[in-house]
Amino acid sequence: MSTALSIDMSTNKDRLAVLDDLWVKVRSARWLHEGYMAPQLISSYYLIVVKQADGLLTLDLATYRLQQDVAYVASPGQTIGICEENGKKPDVYIIEFDVHLDGHGNAVFPLSGEISIHIENAMLMLCEQLCNCCRSETAMERFRGQSLFQELLYWIMNHLRQQTRPDSRAAMDRTKAYIDNHYHEGIAIEQLARMAEISPKYYVNLFKKTYGKTAIDYLTEVRVNMAKQLMVQSDVRLREIAFQVGYNDEFYFSRMFKKEVGVSPTIYLKNRRLRIAAYTAPILGQLLALKIVPYAAPLHPKWTSYYYNKYRTDIPLHLSGYRYNEDWEIKVEALAQSQVDCIICTDQLHPLEKERLERIAPVHIIPLYETTWREQLLLTAQIVGASDEAESWLSSYNRNVKHVRERLHDKLKQEKLLVISQFKDSYHIFPTRGMREVVYEDLQMHAPLSTGSYHDGQGLNLEELASFEADHILLNICQETETLHHWERVQSSELWQNLEAVRKNKVHLISSDPWREYSAYASERMIIDLNAQLCGNRT
Repeated sequence: MSTALSIDMSTNKDRLAVLDDLWVKVRSARWLHEGYMAPQLISSYYLIVVKQADGLLTLDLATYRLQQDVAYVASPGQTIGICEENGKKPDVYIIEFDVHLDGHGNAVFPLSGEISIHIENAMLMLCEQLCNCCRSETAMERFRGQSLFQELLYWIMNHLRQQTRPDSRAAMDRTKAYIDNHYHEGIAIEQLARMAEISPKYYVNLFKKTYGKTAIDYLTEVRVNMAKQLMVQSDVRLREIAFQVGYNDEFYFSRMFKKEVGVSPTIYLKNRRLRIAAYTAPILGQLLALKIVPYAAPLHPKWTSYYYNKYRTDIPLHLSGYRYNEDWEIKVEALAQSQVDCIICTDQLHPLEKERLERIAPVHIIPLYETTWREQLLLTAQIVGASDEAESWLSSYNRNVKHVRERLHDKLKQEKLLVISQFKDSYHIFPTRGMREVVYEDLQMHAPLSTGSYHDGQGLNLEELASFEADHILLNICQETETLHHWERVQSSELWQNLEAVRKNKVHLISSDPWREYSAYASERMIIDLNAQLCGNRT
């Protein structure tokens, strides 16, 4: 978790002097209330003002726990995302703006990252007014929003705080750092509470409130993560690994490891002995369904956000998660510096890319478009010697699908469900085959009858979309600037407001991860997501 910036007021005065030559213009402002913003690569500056301190903010590879009396500034070229934490949802204002410089040179906004300020109701009212102006259909009101934004920036820069956190937070950070450095020792709550100079009972509650988990759970997480690193780096026996991370009892260590990871240390170690490189995200999705965590895989907080958040400490070598054939030279070079035993990839390879990969290790290619994800799972399982695990996983998946299908049909009856994605000002029906297979084949949901004459991925305008009689809409919004601006505008249009699914509050947003990935693991996550959104089952 990232630490806050330390604000030096004298330094700030120097930094703010550049304002004489800067021009700023707001592009959009919105209130994210109990919502989620998928990780996205931004092309403008973003100002995040916290209304209520819940949830997590990701800026590139740093993660911030949203705090009261803190604002955040992200710069063009960064990746930004917002999500809930432990069931607590974010309540923030998101303001996008551009910066220009008089004369020549690059325009750089003087504040960045986590900025500690004195937030008062007057500031939150400015944010609310700015959001209303940016949503207005009147040019004069939108023009007024520019002056409100100037006033908001003036307010923020005039209320910077020198101290970013109260003493209690600093004390908790000290005890957390102590756990990080002394995990191999016996650590008691009473000992940590004395370090924080508070009672054990209050310490237990404050640690969970601060970090979202108990101190004991955090200690277990640190120990297990260190054990994973030892397993990868050496052939040390499990008993010795248990002792090195703070457990005197090998069997207790095994129980805690399985509770944390989902498999026993023995199985985890067996899977790790073969250094597998999952060259593309779908292959990672197939391996995880087999309970195999590869040595190398594409991980990035935007392009593969779920895998990055969940498995970044388990996978030693992080490959680029960017689009096919974009960063392949960087990925190949990273693999060339490692000692992988085999490389598994889908068949979207540049000829030179394939040739260079074959110099590093045996390359196994899984056809992406000529086979279904079930066939791809079985092919992957044959490569890694896990065919029995694949059959078992498919049987479990089919049982879960049957259960969720029955629940959905019982709840929705004959209601029609439409799956679309939005890119810029266009809507695409049945955007990926993974979406179609899960929704209409596995779960056997009913599509609007009028969609029969449209092919997968066909583009529509809003008027054509309005002609469908859909009771529910599953909507995937491309997380890029122009699309997001169009989405902001279209929500207030009369045509959108008159859609039956909108009037009945039955538009369900689905994220690109997992809904645009084609793999066994992604399909399972789609089933879980759909069950949660349509049946209210959030477990």
